Amino acid sequence: MRPLLLPLILSITALAEDKPFTMLTDELLAKLLEAQRTEWTAYIAKSRALAETEHRILDAERTKAEAKPAPGNRAEFEFDSDTPAEWFASAENQKLAEIVISYQTPTGGWSKAVDYTKGPRQPGTHWTAQTGDAWHYCGTFDNRTTTEQIKFLAGVFTATKRDDVKTALMKGLDYIFAAQYPNGGWPQNYPVERGYHEAITLNDDAMVHILKVLHDFAEGDNHFAFADAALKQRAQVAFDKGIANIAAMQVRIGGQPTVWCAQHHPLTLEPVKARAKEPPSLSGGESANLVKFLMRSGPTTPEVVAMIESALKWFDAHRLTGLRKTKNDKGKTDYIADPASTDVLWARFYDLQTAKPIFAGADDGIVYSTFQEMAAKNKVAYDFFSTRPAELLGKELPRWRKRLEKGK
Repeated sequence: MRPLLLPLILSITALAEDKPFTMLTDELLAKLLEAQRTEWTAYIAKSRALAETEHRILDAERTKAEAKPAPGNRAEFEFDSDTPAEWFASAENQKLAEIVISYQTPTGGWSKAVDYTKGPRQPGTHWTAQTGDAWHYCGTFDNRTTTEQIKFLAGVFTATKRDDVKTALMKGLDYIFAAQYPNGGWPQNYPVERGYHEAITLNDDAMVHILKVLHDFAEGDNHFAFADAALKQRAQVAFDKGIANIAAMQVRIGGQPTVWCAQHHPLTLEPVKARAKEPPSLSGGESANLVKFLMRSGPTTPEVVAMIESALKWFDAHRLTGLRKTKNDKGKTDYIADPASTDVLWARFYDLQTAKPIFAGADDGIVYSTFQEMAAKNKVAYDFFSTRPAELLGKELPRWRKRLEKGK
C-alpha cells in the first residue's frame, strides 16, 4: 500500500468503546489512499455506532444489573436448501420463524448457538448465549449463523407471504450488505469485534455461506424467487465484490498462485492467525470448499478460471499418501505411516513458505512438523487432515470442465 502524507480524517481508536482494534489500526488506515481511508473510516464509525445502539437497547430493556443470556444450544441451525416450500408452511415452522425473528439483533444479524426450542426472546434477555463477555458473537457469520436464518426465513416467506417474515429476512440481507468490508470481504462478527474476528473469515466456510446467499438472491434461486430486479442487482454487486476480494487474497509463493488461509488481514489481505491452533497458513480444508463453490457458482471470467485452475493444480501437487488413520493405545485418533494405505489426505494447514504440512498445538501454540509431536503435548479436539480436495479432483473436475464448455 502506498502511504499518503495526509492526516487521518478520524481517529478510529477514539471511536473504540474500550479497546482499539488489533488489525483495523490507525497506523494501517493512515497508509491508505485518501478515498480508501475515507471508506474504511466511515465503515468503522458505522460499526461502532451500531454496537452502541445495541448496548442502549438492551440497557433500556433490563430490569437487573446483568442481562439474562439467551438459552444455549451447541447444535448449528441448519436445513437443506432443497427443502420443499410446504415444509416451511407448517404451523410449527411458522412458530419457529417467530422465535428466530425475536432473536434477530437490532443490527440485523443473529448470534450462534441459541436454543430456539425454548421460545421467543423476552425483553432484557441477551441476543447471545455467551457467558463472560456477553457481547461476544452478538451478530456473526460463524457456524452458518445469519446466513442460515436468512435462508430459513426466505423459505417461510415463500410459503406464507407473511410480511413480518419478509421484513426480518430483508433486514438480514441488509446486515450482509452493511457488514461487507470496503474491499469486498466480511469479518466474522458484525458490528466488528476486535481480535481475529476482524479478519476476513473463510474459516468454517463463513464467507462461502455469505456468497451462496447473495448468489441465490441475485439468481432468484431456491426460495429467493421473490427478489425483484433492483434487489437482484444489489446482491450481484456485493457478490462480485466478494469474488474480487477472493481473487486478491489468493496466496502466492514464489510468484505462483496457491490457495488461501482460513482468515486474512482485513487491510493487507495477508494470511493471519486466529486461535492458537490456527496459524497463518495455507488451508487444505476451507480452500477446498471455496474452490468447490467457485467451480459451481463463480463467474467464468478468465481471471476466476485461472484462479480455480491454479488452486486445483496446487491441491493435486500437495496430496498426502502413505498415511493411515487409526487409534493409538490411549484411544485417541492418530495417523501412522503405512505404505500400503490407499488413503489420500491433505493437511488442514500448510506452511506459507515451504508448503509443507504443519500442526499447531491448541494448548501451547507451538507449530510442529508432525501430527504426533503436536498431539503428544496438546489436547486434540480438531481435525488436522482433510479429504475435501479429493472431491474437487474427482467428481467436481469433470463437472467444472462441462460448465466451461457450455460457457456458463
